[in-house]
Amino acid sequence: MADSHDLQDQIETQPVADQESAPLQASTAAPEGVDGPAAAGRRRKPAQPTSPMAGAMVDEDEYTLDEFEQMLAMYDETLSNIEEGEIVKAHVIRVTDNAVILDVGFKSEGSVPIDEFKNPEELKPGDEVDVFLESLEDQDGVVVLSKKKADFLRVWEKIKHAYENDQKVPGTLVRKIKGGVTVDLMGVDAFLPGSQIALRRVPNIEDLIGQTFYFKIIKLNKRRRNIVVSRRVILETERAEKREKLVKELLVGQVRRGVVKNVTDFGAFIDLGGLDGLLHITDMSWGRVGHPSEIVHIGDEMDVKVLDVDWDRERISLGLKQLLPYPWKDIERKYPVGVRVRGKVVSITNYGAFVELEKGVEGLVHISEMSWTRNVKHPSKLVSIGDEIEAVVLKVDRDEEKISLGMKQIEEDPWLALPLKYPTGTRVQGKVRNLTSFGAFVEIEPGIDGLIHISDMSWTRRIQHPSEVLRKGDDVEVVVLGVDAENKRISLGLKQTEDDPWSRLVDQYAPGVETTGTVVRILDEGVVVDLGDDVEGFVPLSQLPAEAQGQGAPVQEGQAMQLRVIESDAVNRRIVLKALAILPVGVVPEETAAEAESAEAESPAAGETEAAAEASAAEPAEVQAEVVEPVAAEEPEAAAEDAAPEAEEAE
Repeated sequence: MADSHDLQDQIETQPVADQESAPLQASTAAPEGVDGPAAAGRRRKPAQPTSPMAGAMVDEDEYTLDEFEQMLAMYDETLSNIEEGEIVKAHVIRVTDNAVILDVGFKSEGSVPIDEFKNPEELKPGDEVDVFLESLEDQDGVVVLSKKKADFLRVWEKIKHAYENDQKVPGTLVRKIKGGVTVDLMGVDAFLPGSQIALRRVPNIEDLIGQTFYFKIIKLNKRRRNIVVSRRVILETERAEKREKLVKELLVGQVRRGVVKNVTDFGAFIDLGGLDGLLHITDMSWGRVGHPSEIVHIGDEMDVKVLDVDWDRERISLGLKQLLPYPWKDIERKYPVGVRVRGKVVSITNYGAFVELEKGVEGLVHISEMSWTRNVKHPSKLVSIGDEIEAVVLKVDRDEEKISLGMKQIEEDPWLALPLKYPTGTRVQGKVRNLTSFGAFVEIEPGIDGLIHISDMSWTRRIQHPSEVLRKGDDVEVVVLGVDAENKRISLGLKQTEDDPWSRLVDQYAPGVETTGTVVRILDEGVVVDLGDDVEGFVPLSQLPAEAQGQGAPVQEGQAMQLRVIESDAVNRRIVLKALAILPVGVVPEETAAEAESAEAESPAAGETEAAAEASAAEPAEVQAEVVEPVAAEEPEAAAEDAAPEAEEAE
């Protein structure tokens, strides 16, 4: 090789032995054949003894001088004419697990690490290979050889020429290493950095192993045998040339052929031949696309339509669905209102489910259109993604690309028959399904709920919350008050299961009648008292004793009162009272004591306890006289006039 002598400076040379001493050295080594240091002094040709002293040292009894010289020449002919620092031919003797043993025609064999051979499994004894002779002998007397150096020097001139003239060279990607890939470049290893493989980052380099590409040498170091190559440089040059041509040709509306270079969550990048365009996920199909990989794959060739070109930002928008027929054209004819259709549920939201009728055409089943009778909390309670369902077309809007569908319209509306099935006044059994602040919902048949308003729970009490009367899960009897089939409502009544007691109560609690009651609620306008038998009355603030209207002695819940009726209104269902006296907490009213006396009178020992009953009946009156002074009686008519406005305000 032309440059083989360039490495001579790396190899130490030994001084050539004195020509006169050569015969002597040869004579001492000849009997042993190949051993001895005499061979180290030989490089290109056998030494020729010329000194007469050499002949004197030869044993004349064994060899003559001519015979010795002849024998020495025959030995030298068995050795190859080789030099250190050059490429030599060698023959394979054998292959071991970690080395290849070679014969270079010298006195000893040489070995080369097996990993320096590209295909060591193909080597067999007798094969000829080129190796670099680094040293004839190392410290162990072994010939030092290198296959890598031989390969490097053999192609160095070609590599150097390609580098200096900026030429492309072919290479094969061999294996992935840290930071890049090893490339087989004309038999020698070169390094391809990961950033120089392609124009964009390669997601999986292993897919390229074994492929052959053209490269440019971007760095070269002979001493370190370092070669760095790049494929990106070539691609950038090609892209610049194609881009210049494409800029002149590309127009909006054109259909171009391209190759998918990369796929992301939002779309795919298409190489148009020098320029990349974005095919957005929304422009891939008229139908729903979960991920771009459902439509395109890296390496796919396809036709795309140019939707927009922005040279300032170097962005090209492409479309695929624009090459397909518009599915919403004449949609009213394909899906007229009232027709039954079948489709697949492709999406579920809080407000409904989207059903695909065909590619690019979807309809919405609103949550309110899923069931006639069930109160659907979420569409997933009735349908799941992938379900095939049947629905009725309710509305079509081609401009907005919307179709309204209904599932419940597949069946007859059961509410249409309810007015005949449950006429007003019908008594039905039901179960309390839910309680709200304004009433209770009662299921009278599967899927059909009616409402008991809070005002229809009691004739005589002012119910503050339905939980005072009902509990969730209770079985109750109710009366149907009305059915609104159009608005899907049924009004129910609980108090209507009993007769209205107010015709009787106005007589029982006529103005002027004195009675007793217990405070059950305290309001800003007065107090509500329990008169017994689930009947409540109202004492306006102005009708309380003077000491109870101040801050010194407030009225307490559970406290008993002596009362007088000042108004009994059957129309407005109210009894307005005046407090004659407020009993201390824990004191039993006279009526309560009288009831206890009556209960004892009904027992067998009633006669014996009459006196005790009279005493107990009189005792609270005495306590009352001692603790609270009775309020002076007023005319019932005047008191009623004063209390009426306060009672109305409290209601």
